[in-house]
Amino acid sequence: MLPRFLTSCLLLLCAAGASAQSSRAALIQFAPSIVKIEAVDREGRFQLGSGVIIAPGKVVTNCHVTRRAAMVAVLKHGLRLRANGQRADVERDLCLLRVPGLDGDAVPIAVPSSVKPGDPVIALGYTGGLGLQLSDGLVVARHRWSGSDIIQSTNWFTSGASGGALFNGDGGLIGILTFRLRGGESHYFSAPAEWLHVLIADEAGLVPVAPLSGLTFWEATAEAQPFFLQAAPLEQGSQWQALAQLAQRWTGEAKDDAEAFYTQGIALDGLGQTEAAIRALQRCTQIDAAYSRGWVRLALIYRREGRLQDTRAALRALSTLDRPLAEQMSTEMEKP
Repeated sequence: MLPRFLTSCLLLLCAAGASAQSSRAALIQFAPSIVKIEAVDREGRFQLGSGVIIAPGKVVTNCHVTRRAAMVAVLKHGLRLRANGQRADVERDLCLLRVPGLDGDAVPIAVPSSVKPGDPVIALGYTGGLGLQLSDGLVVARHRWSGSDIIQSTNWFTSGASGGALFNGDGGLIGILTFRLRGGESHYFSAPAEWLHVLIADEAGLVPVAPLSGLTFWEATAEAQPFFLQAAPLEQGSQWQALAQLAQRWTGEAKDDAEAFYTQGIALDGLGQTEAAIRALQRCTQIDAAYSRGWVRLALIYRREGRLQDTRAALRALSTLDRPLAEQMSTEMEKP
């Protein structure tokens, strides 16, 4: 876990990012592309969510919103339009709906690599199933899985916003708001918009709306989830031995994944194996020199061990990626 002053710093940066943007202007710009989803099962029970217009007559939402539905309706400008087809990728939790007569601005799809940790992002969805809500936030991390990067950010949302949009600073759709984890202000996750290209291209895969089967990647049993999700509760609970064992498997299966070695580093540090932790974190930053969390953790360990020259070198590397955070860390470390 990050020290308290770094958590505070992250929240301060988030507030600064929010104040630097015009939320009203962003809402006006993106609102025509966001719709409300009503999914009705065979017993007449409703599930509410959000959706994003990505092509004429095409809306994407989460499969966990529509999976029990016998009928799905899209609500926009007081109109209720019925979806007459769907293409589902349940494991990735993305469902494409065909909605005849739906007008609206299709959003441009970007890729997760267009943002990095610390970048401002905007989330839009029908939080609580009520009015359209905008949330400013920052990218916390990108987690590699299934050929792309799942985006973790500080943008607050609840279940009604599931299927909503995560935009980068240029107005590109980078993610679909998908799920959140308990235990922190920054545990909000979006499926990468990059995955949508396959759904859009497979017109023949559209079938009538009907209940879906299967579990999403984040609902699977713990051992079947992506490594980064298995690691989250272990890190939150300071279960360092279990986290180290998980990281050992992770680094063995993904030798070029910086996050695997970062996780190994924090686990070994928690176990008091300082030099092994440093080696793992150095490997993390060798794989990806832009992996800012690796530099943060290295700087903290070096400072704790009295290795001031190494501390400064780590902070210099961090400053090229996130200068405000590097400056905040430097200021805090200089305090007696």
